[in-house]
Amino acid sequence: MSRFAFFTLAILAALASVARAGEVAVAVASNFMAPMQAIARDFEKETGHKAVLAFGATGNFYAQIRSGAPFMLLLAADQATAARLEKEGLSVAGSRYTYATGRLVLWSAQPGLVDDKGEVLARGDFRHIALANPTLAPYGAAAVETLTRLNLLERLRPRFVLGENISQTFQFVATGNAPLGFVALSQVTVDGRIGRGSGWVVPAALHAPIRQDAVVLTRGKDSAAAAALAAFLRGERARAIIRSFGYEA
Repeated sequence: MSRFAFFTLAILAALASVARAGEVAVAVASNFMAPMQAIARDFEKETGHKAVLAFGATGNFYAQIRSGAPFMLLLAADQATAARLEKEGLSVAGSRYTYATGRLVLWSAQPGLVDDKGEVLARGDFRHIALANPTLAPYGAAAVETLTRLNLLERLRPRFVLGENISQTFQFVATGNAPLGFVALSQVTVDGRIGRGSGWVVPAALHAPIRQDAVVLTRGKDSAAAAALAAFLRGERARAIIRSFGYEA
């Protein structure tokens, strides 16, 4: 083969790759921001497709999708939202599955404030405690369930500072506006452990499992990029990333 022919084939192959590449708009629960950003980078390298990510509260995404928001995939913070969209005919039948199970952590940016058994909650030597709005965010609901199991809910309720989602809740604690709060383990995990401050990983027995479902939405039904991302999320590379952030995959 001549050099000219070789380069011609190379150019044609590159053009074909670009033609096949596309974008997929993804609504992602706030707690899954860091792992999804890492997954999206690997996804683009491997497939050429680009995942355009939006992060927020699952409850808000549900309302936006019902109002016609152009998302192709939803990575929810719960199971109920994806199931509801499936029931309402707003997702591709059979595409729903659990991509991660999250863990809740009581965390403070201050070293030593939160002990490794969570006894700081009973002592109550703090003015405010942050958690995500339990009506919008599953991590907030898990926090309320945890406090209920510990018989501390009504005692601590007057000190609640509610975030619209788990990202805002994390910011309340990270900036010191609240001395401690319930956040997602993935937000404070570095190399498989809590990276700074102090924290108590809430025992799974204190709240219902935070199973998070993904679903292909009807706008993504005929999208090659959406299908590719859905498949990539189930692959071992994505699963390894998910586990590295403290989730069960």
